[in-house]
Amino acid sequence: MAALSAKTIQNAFLAQDDTRSRHNTRHACDFCTLNTRSMHSFQGCRLTLADTAKWLNTTSTAWISFRKQANVSFNATQGTSAVSSSEKVDFLKLQNGRLFCFAVIFVVLPLLELKNAVTHGITAAGHDVLQFGLASTPAMFNSTLTEDEIHHCPADGGIMITASHLPYNRNGFKFFTSDGGLNKADIKDILERASRLYEESAHGGKQEQTGVVTTVDYMSIYASDLVKAVRTSAGNKEKPLEGLHIVVDAGNGAGGFFVDKVLKPLGAVTSGSQFLEPDGLFPNHIPNPEDKAAMEAITQAVLNNKADLGIIFDTDVDRSAAVDSSGRELNRNRLIALMSAIVLEEHPGTTVVTDSVTSDGLSAFIENKLGGKHHRFKRGYKNVIDEAIRLNSAGEESHLAMETSGHGALKENHWLDDGAYLMVKLLNKLAGARTLNPNIGSKVLTDLVEGLEDAAVTAEIRLKIDQSHADLKGGSFRDYGESILKHLENVISKDPNLNKAPKNYEGVRVSGYGGWFLLRLSLHDPVLPLNIEAQSKDDAIKLGLAVLAATSEFSALDTTALNKFLQQ
Repeated sequence: MAALSAKTIQNAFLAQDDTRSRHNTRHACDFCTLNTRSMHSFQGCRLTLADTAKWLNTTSTAWISFRKQANVSFNATQGTSAVSSSEKVDFLKLQNGRLFCFAVIFVVLPLLELKNAVTHGITAAGHDVLQFGLASTPAMFNSTLTEDEIHHCPADGGIMITASHLPYNRNGFKFFTSDGGLNKADIKDILERASRLYEESAHGGKQEQTGVVTTVDYMSIYASDLVKAVRTSAGNKEKPLEGLHIVVDAGNGAGGFFVDKVLKPLGAVTSGSQFLEPDGLFPNHIPNPEDKAAMEAITQAVLNNKADLGIIFDTDVDRSAAVDSSGRELNRNRLIALMSAIVLEEHPGTTVVTDSVTSDGLSAFIENKLGGKHHRFKRGYKNVIDEAIRLNSAGEESHLAMETSGHGALKENHWLDDGAYLMVKLLNKLAGARTLNPNIGSKVLTDLVEGLEDAAVTAEIRLKIDQSHADLKGGSFRDYGESILKHLENVISKDPNLNKAPKNYEGVRVSGYGGWFLLRLSLHDPVLPLNIEAQSKDDAIKLGLAVLAATSEFSALDTTALNKFLQQ
């Protein structure tokens, strides 16, 4: 049976095949298009689990057709949810159609049932399972790259069970190989195979095999690599962060490991760190570096504990942000500017790829102060990382791809969007500086973004399209949205106060009145998000009025939110 390289992020099954060839790695949540059509069909396994578990076996074994005795690793995030399941499963309805973040099959089942069912499905196919327990998304991807024979790594693939940033009862699967996460077409292919095998399993006739289940503490392996990176940057000093007070806010997600497994071994004081225990109900705040309450929580923790630095992670630790000792937030444009400064010191002149809603001030900072090139691309970290990979393939050097959401990937780290690795890059800078001046704190980081122009007013306003409105004339919301954008372009071209961006990859981006706006069409929803940045509220209102005037004749577009912004 042919070996299949199948990797998963967060909560994953990973399989090892020493004969496979390595390809260029990609970020963990990417959807690399695998040639699933050429994969051999799964054979030789009788699927015998009953009720809800049965279809899970067909799902896992249908696609993960590894060579017999391949090693497979598994990780499961904590969570509780007891939801009844249906007797009959329509597999093709299980796919999440909104793939802006990751390839996922959503299933409403308790986590342990999912874990046991998928483990049974893989071992019944004759493959070994490595159970990782609680792990971060980047760590699960990284386990397909780690060379550690003792712990059965690297793994060929993974299946992660997680609800990610969604409510605790929305557990699903993330699938990965060393080439990245699976895309929509791959997930559809898995479900089609599962549907066929589900029907075939009713007839029986195939004998189950038995694989071995092994528990592996992979998070310690992953964390040790992060610790080693910081020590190396400080000339192999054992405790390069000794004397530094760093607090962590894990938001009750999977990032609590960073305190005990990374910061403490490096000598940092971590008292005041908060919300380190996983809790899928997120009782304290949403674990999101873009969330106002979350950033207020870590900022207050820094100030209350007189800490040198604060670090905050999202649920899966593929995003992060920081706060300096004065309480200044280092997220969004500021974090991109900081990472750009660090990367451009290492790779002068390199191109920094970002999403479409980054500021004009960031462009000026990267190009005029740092001497780099800013390539503003589309919204969505997958798009940003793919574009950086494409630029390198085309001969244009790029070492950093980053989105304002806190997703950031570096070429040196296999284009994996890893929030912990981003923070390690900051710690490397701190550790290196402290070898020269033991008393230096986070000011060394703050100084790196000196000169970045921050907008006084920033806003994102969502303009909804009423799909049932007669103005659509039976057409799609996408066609209607495109006609709005086209009309806006025509109007802007006649306004002497506004200038359309000469190079733009998404929507309509316009500068004027000392600021800018971007109106674009959502990939999945009947919504036109409008981003506005300006140096004053008056200027922001002028930009908003320009959009309102240009879109007023489109009666199916709900401009209530824009009107509310203009009246504030």
